[in-house]
Amino acid sequence: MPGNRTPLFVRLPRNQAAALDRLAGATGRRKQSLVSELLGDRLAVARPLAVGRVEVTNAPDGRDQVLTLEETAKLLKVPADAVRCRAEKGELPGRRFGKEWRFARMAVLAWLADGEAQTRRGTKAQSRAIDGDR
Repeated sequence: MPGNRTPLFVRLPRNQAAALDRLAGATGRRKQSLVSELLGDRLAVARPLAVGRVEVTNAPDGRDQVLTLEETAKLLKVPADAVRCRAEKGELPGRRFGKEWRFARMAVLAWLADGEAQTRRGTKAQSRAIDGDR
């Protein structure tokens, strides 16, 4: 093994392993090269990679890190009542201070970005439940 390489052993979900096999077969490239390239692209981003945590830093453009209900609604481009409703149900991360709501910009954006993944997981769970009823 070349001196600049370190062995890495991982277990992938079956669908990802199958996709990697298909990609290797279709391109004629070794899986090692594909994984190395994919990781290199992901780890070379300008912002720090956060895994399992949220990294809080100063906003580079001076935007507020804490938003009011109205500012959150403006950020999400939805009515304030929709934001309030989601927050009261616990679906949107926020905190109530008396009658006022406050939202962390990064938490709201993370919630928005994760929405598609949550929806896919929920859809799969509902499909299994429906399939199980047959």
